[in-house]
Amino acid sequence: MAGMRGRQTVRGMFQSLAVIMVAAGVMYLFIPHDEHADPVKAKDYRVELLTAQRAAPYPVLAPEGLGEGWKATVVSYKRENADAWQLGFLDPDTQYVAIHQSTAEPKKYVPDVTQRAENSGKTQTVAGQVWQRWEGPKYDALVRTEGGATTVVTGTASFERLAEMAASLKSQKTA
Repeated sequence: MAGMRGRQTVRGMFQSLAVIMVAAGVMYLFIPHDEHADPVKAKDYRVELLTAQRAAPYPVLAPEGLGEGWKATVVSYKRENADAWQLGFLDPDTQYVAIHQSTAEPKKYVPDVTQRAENSGKTQTVAGQVWQRWEGPKYDALVRTEGGATTVVTGTASFERLAEMAASLKSQKTA
């Protein structure tokens, strides 16, 4: 009698598994999916940029004239957080590149937004401006302090890509 009961349990388990597999197959067939769709949606950051440009006490920077393949993915302006501006992108090689600006103390702000990068003591001239090079375990960065704000171009991308972003930065300070 006990042997019969064990076979019924195993048979019931396989029947349940078959029902679940059929249900999963039906859901897969009838729920739309596109394997070729781009998983990252580009954000339109114009409204946040205008807001930040009006509110910030420094010239807020944003890229102009970047080539094909750059996608904005993150945007924020937090007045209550030392007027912090952030604009993040995926570059054409799907590496992350972000612009951070703030009136916060650079010695604390830069390691925070670069995830513990440190000043390498090296500089890099980009579009006629000298930037400090910071290197870190996760992000590298180009850093400048000017006009009461610190600007950080950081991310997982190479220094060449960071310099490309830094060279494209422009300010359209509004009244």
